[in-house]
Amino acid sequence: MTALAQHLKNKYFRDDHPYDLFEQEVARYLKPEYALLDAGCGRSAPVLVKYRSRARRLIGVDLVDFDVALPGLELYHCDIGAMPVESQSVVVVMARSVMEHVTDPQRVYAETYRVLKPGGHFIFLTANVWDYASIIAKLIPNRFHPWIVSKTEGRQQHDVFPVAYRTNTRGAVRKWASQAGFEIATFRYLGQYPSYFMFNGFLFLLATGYEKLINKIEPLNFLQGWIFVILRKPETGKDDAKALLEISENSAVRG
Repeated sequence: MTALAQHLKNKYFRDDHPYDLFEQEVARYLKPEYALLDAGCGRSAPVLVKYRSRARRLIGVDLVDFDVALPGLELYHCDIGAMPVESQSVVVVMARSVMEHVTDPQRVYAETYRVLKPGGHFIFLTANVWDYASIIAKLIPNRFHPWIVSKTEGRQQHDVFPVAYRTNTRGAVRKWASQAGFEIATFRYLGQYPSYFMFNGFLFLLATGYEKLINKIEPLNFLQGWIFVILRKPETGKDDAKALLEISENSAVRG
């Protein structure tokens, strides 16, 4: 991070980061008696632990090994497309920076639908496939991503995962949500500071101009870096037994 990039960030990006908006929206849908599930919670479940006093049951699911035992959390080492969680037992499912890694969105949407109670919500924030960072990531083989991200953002290489971008457009979200039985309550494009250019002040300045332009001109909003989605499971809709059958059928086809 250069001093110029930090100065420009402080000057031009004072609004809340999309992560902040995501956490605020999750909190808005919670009540103390609810169960919250974090799909792809991470090694230390950093987002989930923030809701310890806001929900009765906190469930974390991820394929990574958890760093430590976290009191008050149910942690499951498994795929988010096959969770050992009871049907209709969760009111809110959240996923932050996870859906871009999903290779089987049909299965993940159906499984999320299954664990949600009628009227429950699936809230996720994910990379937009039309963002320049996503386009570059698609062009560069996944095996090089950990090294690149560690150099540009300073993130640990073991926390960088392969991207698939199979549910990272408006059309894809509409398709998979409809197939699972969800209603789309919210779909928004969000921008942020150009974090990939913090290592170079001049490049950060150019990227800042680009970010401001696509934010200001509405027809260009679809180029912003993030997609924020809230899906709702209807009070009456697709039967959970049907969702389970679809998951089993999909598994059989792949097998």
